[in-house]
Amino acid sequence: MLMHLMHQSNHISEARMQNLPDISLLQSFAVVAEELNFRRSAERLALDQSALSRRIQKLEAQLGYPLFERSTREVTLTPAGQSFFRSVSNLLYDCSNSILEARRIAEGQTGQVRVGYMAFAATELLPQTVARFRKRHPDVALELKYIRTQGQKVALANDEIDVGFLIGPFDNSEYHSVLLASDLLYLVMPKGHSLLKKAEIAPDDILEQDLIIGDMAQWGEYRYRLDDLFNPLGITLTPSLEAANTLALIGLVAAGLGVTIYPESLIGFLGQNVDVRPIVHKNFRIRTLLVWKRTNRARNTLNFVETAKDRF
Repeated sequence: MLMHLMHQSNHISEARMQNLPDISLLQSFAVVAEELNFRRSAERLALDQSALSRRIQKLEAQLGYPLFERSTREVTLTPAGQSFFRSVSNLLYDCSNSILEARRIAEGQTGQVRVGYMAFAATELLPQTVARFRKRHPDVALELKYIRTQGQKVALANDEIDVGFLIGPFDNSEYHSVLLASDLLYLVMPKGHSLLKKAEIAPDDILEQDLIIGDMAQWGEYRYRLDDLFNPLGITLTPSLEAANTLALIGLVAAGLGVTIYPESLIGFLGQNVDVRPIVHKNFRIRTLLVWKRTNRARNTLNFVETAKDRF
Protein backbone atom coordinates (compact mmCIF):
# COMPACT_ATOMS: atom_id res chain seq x y z
CA MET A 1 0.00 0.00 0.00
CA LEU A 2 2.79 2.39 0.97
CA MET A 3 4.71 1.65 -2.21
CA HIS A 4 1.56 2.26 -4.24
CA LEU A 5 1.03 5.66 -2.60
CA MET A 6 4.68 6.61 -3.17
CA HIS A 7 4.42 5.57 -6.83
CA GLN A 8 1.22 7.58 -7.21
CA SER A 9 2.86 10.60 -5.54
CA ASN A 10 5.77 10.41 -7.97
CA HIS A 11 3.36 10.44 -10.90
CA ILE A 12 1.57 13.48 -9.48
CA SER A 13 4.88 15.30 -9.00
CA GLU A 14 5.96 14.50 -12.56
CA ALA A 15 2.65 15.74 -13.91
CA ARG A 16 2.98 18.99 -11.99
CA MET A 17 6.52 19.48 -13.26
CA GLN A 18 5.36 18.98 -16.84
CA ASN A 19 2.65 21.64 -16.38
CA LEU A 20 4.99 24.29 -14.96
CA PRO A 21 5.34 27.34 -17.22
CA ASP A 22 8.68 28.11 -18.83
CA ILE A 23 10.90 30.42 -16.76
CA SER A 24 11.02 32.96 -19.62
CA LEU A 25 7.22 33.28 -19.45
CA LEU A 26 7.38 33.90 -15.71
CA GLN A 27 10.13 36.49 -16.11
CA SER A 28 8.13 38.27 -18.81
CA PHE A 29 5.02 38.26 -16.62
CA ALA A 30 6.95 39.67 -13.66
CA VAL A 31 8.30 42.57 -15.71
CA VAL A 32 4.86 43.44 -17.11
CA ALA A 33 3.36 43.18 -13.61
CA GLU A 34 5.95 45.67 -12.38
CA GLU A 35 5.63 48.12 -15.27
CA LEU A 36 1.92 47.67 -16.08
CA ASN A 37 2.93 48.86 -19.54
CA PHE A 38 3.70 46.54 -22.46
CA ARG A 39 5.91 49.02 -24.32
CA ARG A 40 8.24 49.68 -21.39
CA SER A 41 8.23 45.99 -20.49
CA ALA A 42 9.20 45.01 -24.03
CA GLU A 43 12.10 47.49 -23.92
CA ARG A 44 13.34 46.05 -20.62
CA LEU A 45 13.19 42.53 -22.01
CA ALA A 46 14.64 43.50 -25.43
CA LEU A 47 11.58 42.02 -27.15
CA ASP A 48 9.07 43.17 -29.75
CA GLN A 49 5.87 44.26 -28.06
CA SER A 50 3.92 41.72 -30.10
CA ALA A 51 6.28 38.93 -28.98
CA LEU A 52 5.80 39.96 -25.37
CA SER A 53 2.02 39.94 -25.80
CA ARG A 54 2.21 36.39 -27.21
CA ARG A 55 4.24 35.27 -24.18
CA ILE A 56 1.64 36.62 -21.77
CA GLN A 57 -1.17 35.04 -23.78
CA LYS A 58 0.65 31.71 -23.78
CA LEU A 59 1.15 31.91 -20.01
CA GLU A 60 -2.52 32.74 -19.41
CA ALA A 61 -3.54 29.85 -21.67
CA GLN A 62 -1.33 27.44 -19.71
CA LEU A 63 -2.68 28.67 -16.38
CA GLY A 64 -6.27 28.75 -17.50
CA TYR A 65 -7.11 32.23 -16.15
CA PRO A 66 -6.34 35.88 -17.09
CA LEU A 67 -3.54 37.70 -15.33
CA PHE A 68 -4.14 41.19 -16.71
CA GLU A 69 -7.05 43.37 -17.54
CA ARG A 70 -6.27 45.42 -20.64
CA SER A 71 -7.91 48.58 -21.95
CA THR A 72 -6.84 51.23 -24.42
CA ARG A 73 -5.61 53.38 -21.57
CA GLU A 74 -4.16 51.03 -18.94
CA VAL A 75 -3.07 47.57 -17.94
CA THR A 76 -3.94 46.23 -14.48
CA LEU A 77 -3.47 42.95 -12.67
CA THR A 78 -6.50 40.76 -12.03
CA PRO A 79 -6.91 39.51 -8.43
CA ALA A 80 -5.48 36.18 -9.58
CA GLY A 81 -2.65 38.06 -11.30
CA GLN A 82 -1.83 39.93 -8.08
CA SER A 83 -1.62 36.69 -6.13
CA PHE A 84 0.41 35.04 -8.87
CA PHE A 85 2.81 38.01 -9.02
CA ARG A 86 3.61 37.73 -5.32
CA SER A 87 4.38 34.03 -5.68
CA VAL A 88 6.34 34.44 -8.92
CA SER A 89 8.44 37.27 -7.45
CA ASN A 90 9.49 35.00 -4.57
CA LEU A 91 10.10 32.12 -6.97
CA LEU A 92 12.32 34.17 -9.29
CA TYR A 93 14.21 35.63 -6.33
CA ASP A 94 14.86 32.16 -4.88
CA CYS A 95 15.83 30.83 -8.31
CA SER A 96 18.29 33.67 -8.87
CA ASN A 97 19.84 33.15 -5.43
CA SER A 98 20.11 29.41 -6.04
CA ILE A 99 21.92 30.00 -9.32
CA LEU A 100 24.34 32.46 -7.71
CA GLU A 101 24.98 30.15 -4.73
CA ALA A 102 25.60 27.16 -7.00
CA ARG A 103 27.98 29.27 -9.11
CA ARG A 104 29.91 30.31 -6.00
CA ILE A 105 30.24 26.65 -4.98
CA ALA A 106 31.32 25.67 -8.51
CA GLU A 107 33.96 28.41 -8.43
CA GLY A 108 35.13 27.46 -4.92
CA GLN A 109 33.95 30.70 -3.32
CA THR A 110 31.76 29.01 -0.72
CA GLY A 111 30.88 25.54 0.57
CA GLN A 112 33.00 23.25 2.73
CA VAL A 113 36.19 21.18 2.77
CA ARG A 114 36.48 18.26 5.23
CA VAL A 115 40.11 17.75 6.23
CA GLY A 116 41.61 14.77 8.03
CA TYR A 117 44.99 15.08 9.76
CA MET A 118 47.30 13.12 12.03
CA ALA A 119 49.67 14.28 14.78
CA PHE A 120 52.68 15.03 12.58
CA ALA A 121 50.65 17.49 10.46
CA ALA A 122 48.98 19.15 13.45
CA THR A 123 51.91 21.36 14.45
CA GLU A 124 52.84 23.14 11.22
CA LEU A 125 51.54 21.70 7.96
CA LEU A 126 47.84 21.84 8.84
CA PRO A 127 47.80 25.20 10.67
CA GLN A 128 49.86 26.94 7.98
CA THR A 129 47.66 25.57 5.19
CA VAL A 130 44.47 26.52 7.03
CA ALA A 131 45.76 30.06 7.64
CA ARG A 132 46.60 30.58 3.95
CA PHE A 133 43.36 28.99 2.79
CA ARG A 134 41.16 31.14 5.05
CA LYS A 135 42.91 34.26 3.81
CA ARG A 136 42.25 33.30 0.19
CA HIS A 137 38.80 31.72 0.62
CA PRO A 138 37.18 33.31 3.70
CA ASP A 139 33.66 32.08 2.87
CA VAL A 140 34.60 28.39 2.60
CA ALA A 141 34.06 26.42 5.82
CA LEU A 142 36.74 23.98 6.97
CA GLU A 143 35.87 20.92 9.03
CA LEU A 144 39.03 19.54 10.67
CA LYS A 145 39.06 15.96 11.95
CA TYR A 146 41.92 14.35 13.88
CA ILE A 147 42.17 10.81 12.48
CA ARG A 148 45.12 8.42 12.49
CA THR A 149 46.55 7.53 9.08
CA GLN A 150 44.80 4.18 8.65
CA GLY A 151 41.48 5.73 9.66
CA GLN A 152 41.95 8.50 7.10
CA LYS A 153 42.28 5.94 4.33
CA VAL A 154 38.92 4.50 5.34
CA ALA A 155 37.37 7.97 5.69
CA LEU A 156 38.58 8.95 2.21
CA ALA A 157 37.19 5.76 0.72
CA ASN A 158 33.81 6.38 2.39
CA ASP A 159 33.74 10.07 1.35
CA GLU A 160 33.75 11.15 4.99
CA ILE A 161 36.65 13.54 4.37
CA ASP A 162 37.77 15.32 1.18
CA VAL A 163 41.52 15.45 1.82
CA GLY A 164 43.84 13.87 4.34
CA PHE A 165 47.26 14.66 5.81
CA LEU A 166 48.68 11.19 6.40
CA ILE A 167 51.89 9.23 6.79
CA GLY A 168 53.32 7.96 3.50
CA PRO A 169 53.88 6.07 1.41
CA PHE A 170 50.40 5.66 -0.05
CA ASP A 171 50.25 4.17 -3.53
CA ASN A 172 46.71 3.74 -4.84
CA SER A 173 45.61 4.38 -8.41
CA GLU A 174 42.27 5.78 -7.22
CA TYR A 175 43.91 8.66 -5.33
CA HIS A 176 46.10 11.66 -5.97
CA SER A 177 48.85 12.44 -3.48
CA VAL A 178 51.47 15.12 -3.00
CA LEU A 179 54.51 15.00 -0.71
CA LEU A 180 54.34 17.85 1.81
CA ALA A 181 57.18 16.98 4.18
CA SER A 182 60.04 14.52 4.55
CA ASP A 183 61.08 14.68 8.20
CA LEU A 184 64.34 13.62 9.79
CA LEU A 185 64.02 11.33 12.79
CA TYR A 186 65.23 12.45 16.22
CA LEU A 187 65.97 10.53 19.39
CA VAL A 188 64.18 12.27 22.29
CA MET A 189 65.93 11.82 25.66
CA PRO A 190 65.62 13.07 29.25
CA LYS A 191 67.93 15.87 30.31
CA GLY A 192 71.40 14.60 31.22
CA HIS A 193 71.15 11.41 29.14
CA SER A 194 74.54 9.97 28.18
CA LEU A 195 73.75 10.01 24.43
CA LEU A 196 73.39 13.78 24.54
CA LYS A 197 77.19 13.94 24.52
CA LYS A 198 77.00 12.93 20.86
CA ALA A 199 76.09 15.45 18.13
CA GLU A 200 74.39 12.71 16.10
CA ILE A 201 72.80 9.37 16.90
CA ALA A 202 73.53 6.22 14.90
CA PRO A 203 70.72 3.64 14.59
CA ASP A 204 72.82 1.14 16.58
CA ASP A 205 72.94 3.55 19.53
CA ILE A 206 69.27 2.80 20.21
CA LEU A 207 69.82 -0.93 20.75
CA GLU A 208 70.68 -0.65 24.45
CA GLN A 209 68.01 1.94 25.28
CA ASP A 210 64.63 1.49 26.94
CA LEU A 211 62.29 2.54 24.15
CA ILE A 212 59.01 4.34 24.80
CA ILE A 213 56.77 4.52 21.75
CA GLY A 214 53.19 5.18 20.71
CA ASP A 215 50.77 2.26 21.00
CA MET A 216 49.53 0.39 17.94
CA ALA A 217 45.97 1.65 18.27
CA GLN A 218 47.00 5.29 17.65
CA TRP A 219 50.51 5.05 16.24
CA GLY A 220 50.25 1.90 14.15
CA GLU A 221 51.21 3.44 10.79
CA TYR A 222 54.20 5.23 12.34
CA ARG A 223 55.33 2.00 14.00
CA TYR A 224 55.15 0.19 10.64
CA ARG A 225 57.26 2.93 9.02
CA LEU A 226 59.87 2.72 11.80
CA ASP A 227 60.04 -1.06 11.37
CA ASP A 228 60.55 -0.55 7.62
CA LEU A 229 63.54 1.68 8.40
CA PHE A 230 65.19 -0.22 11.27
CA ASN A 231 64.52 -3.87 10.37
CA PRO A 232 66.77 -3.91 7.25
CA LEU A 233 69.62 -2.91 9.60
CA GLY A 234 68.91 -5.90 11.84
CA ILE A 235 67.39 -3.69 14.54
CA THR A 236 64.07 -4.66 16.09
CA LEU A 237 62.30 -1.88 17.97
CA THR A 238 60.76 -3.45 21.07
CA PRO A 239 59.13 -0.88 23.36
CA SER A 240 59.47 -1.13 27.11
CA LEU A 241 56.51 1.25 27.52
CA GLU A 242 53.72 2.43 25.21
CA ALA A 243 51.45 5.47 25.34
CA ALA A 244 48.59 6.79 23.22
CA ASN A 245 49.43 10.49 22.88
CA THR A 246 52.38 12.82 22.51
CA LEU A 247 52.06 14.39 25.98
CA ALA A 248 52.21 11.02 27.71
CA LEU A 249 55.21 9.92 25.64
CA ILE A 250 57.18 13.04 26.48
CA GLY A 251 56.17 12.85 30.13
CA LEU A 252 57.51 9.31 30.39
CA VAL A 253 60.77 10.29 28.68
CA ALA A 254 61.16 13.38 30.90
CA ALA A 255 60.72 11.14 33.96
CA GLY A 256 63.81 9.19 32.88
CA LEU A 257 61.95 6.00 31.93
CA GLY A 258 63.45 5.73 28.46
CA VAL A 259 63.80 7.42 25.07
CA THR A 260 61.47 7.85 22.11
CA ILE A 261 61.76 8.56 18.39
CA TYR A 262 60.02 11.59 16.93
CA PRO A 263 59.84 13.13 13.47
CA GLU A 264 61.29 16.60 13.02
CA SER A 265 57.84 18.20 12.76
CA LEU A 266 57.20 17.58 16.47
CA ILE A 267 60.60 18.62 17.84
CA GLY A 268 59.71 22.25 18.40
CA PHE A 269 56.87 21.32 20.75
CA LEU A 270 58.64 19.09 23.27
CA GLY A 271 59.09 21.44 26.21
CA GLN A 272 62.17 21.99 28.36
CA ASN A 273 62.45 18.67 30.20
CA VAL A 274 63.81 16.65 27.28
CA ASP A 275 66.49 17.10 24.64
CA VAL A 276 67.06 15.66 21.15
CA ARG A 277 69.69 14.53 18.69
CA PRO A 278 69.17 13.62 15.01
CA ILE A 279 69.32 9.96 14.02
CA VAL A 280 71.68 9.89 11.06
CA HIS A 281 70.96 7.52 8.20
CA LYS A 282 70.37 8.40 4.55
CA ASN A 283 67.04 6.53 4.43
CA PHE A 284 65.63 7.65 7.76
CA ARG A 285 62.77 9.94 6.78
CA ILE A 286 59.08 10.06 7.66
CA ARG A 287 56.95 11.40 4.84
CA THR A 288 53.71 13.35 5.20
CA LEU A 289 51.39 13.27 2.20
CA LEU A 290 48.24 15.13 1.25
CA VAL A 291 45.82 12.65 -0.34
CA TRP A 292 42.48 13.06 -2.14
CA LYS A 293 40.31 10.99 -4.46
CA ARG A 294 40.86 11.28 -8.22
CA THR A 295 37.08 11.49 -8.62
CA ASN A 296 36.90 14.47 -6.25
CA ARG A 297 37.09 17.43 -8.64
CA ALA A 298 35.25 19.88 -6.38
CA ARG A 299 36.76 23.33 -6.78
CA ASN A 300 36.99 23.76 -3.00
CA THR A 301 39.03 20.58 -2.62
CA LEU A 302 41.37 21.50 -5.45
CA ASN A 303 41.81 25.00 -4.02
CA PHE A 304 42.78 23.47 -0.67
CA VAL A 305 45.29 21.18 -2.37
CA GLU A 306 46.85 24.10 -4.25
CA THR A 307 47.07 26.07 -1.01
CA ALA A 308 48.86 23.19 0.74
CA LYS A 309 51.31 22.83 -2.16
CA ASP A 310 52.13 26.55 -2.09
CA ARG A 311 54.44 26.04 0.91
CA PHE A 312 57.03 24.88 -1.60
